[in-house]
Amino acid sequence: MSFDRRLSATFDSAAATYQDARPDYPAELYSDLLRITGLTPPAHLLEVGCGPGKATLPLARMGFRITAVELGQALAAEARRRLADFAGVSVITSPFEGWQPSAGDRFDLVYAATAWKWLDPAVKYAKAAALLAPGGHLAVWNAEHAMPAGYDPIFDEIQEVYEEIGEGHDGPWPGPTPEEQPNPIATEFETSGHFTVAGTRLYVWALRYTADEYLALLDTFSGHIAMEPDRRRHLYQEIRRLLATRPDGRLTRHWYVVLTVGRRL
Repeated sequence: MSFDRRLSATFDSAAATYQDARPDYPAELYSDLLRITGLTPPAHLLEVGCGPGKATLPLARMGFRITAVELGQALAAEARRRLADFAGVSVITSPFEGWQPSAGDRFDLVYAATAWKWLDPAVKYAKAAALLAPGGHLAVWNAEHAMPAGYDPIFDEIQEVYEEIGEGHDGPWPGPTPEEQPNPIATEFETSGHFTVAGTRLYVWALRYTADEYLALLDTFSGHIAMEPDRRRHLYQEIRRLLATRPDGRLTRHWYVVLTVGRRL
């Protein structure tokens, strides 16, 4: 996705619901992250775009010191509330591109969880590299909708509704499976002139959602937050109607995450 500051600011309106509506990242991801980087507590980490603390809490519980930078005021406030028990964690309200640490402060890891794509590509790699200690790492991952073989066919019906309201999927439907998806982040790392790829990992899992749970999830997505209200209302009504035809009223949504870790050159 191209850089879009307007859409990046929409998430603040979902501050109260984001943490519970969005899925947790797999525990294996954090294990692999530490294995690839060799990091151990109390190393100092910088999180870019922490939201309400979805990827901050697991690392804080391990004993890492974390400075988290968050653009949205409401999201930053929610993160401070959730992370109040961790003395080694601080949350700063600021766009990453304009933020500067204390003089001489450097980090062992810069990481971004479902946030890196919202940052200015002309700034983010050079700035991350400048903030890292020698031998430091940059880790990026995004949680995306996976369409593996055998995905829930209700998404074909939902996609027809998106098409009907003029909010159709870019490219062919249903798109590549998780294993077939390209990894543009790895390419960006290598072409940035600041990082070389130290490792990548793929994670795929499935979650079941009621209509209320699924619509709460959609309400945390920038495109749905910014969607014209009548279109969103029709979409949500149709999703409820489709799920009401199922005995348990639930759908299965698959997720995939690609973890990309780069080492500073």
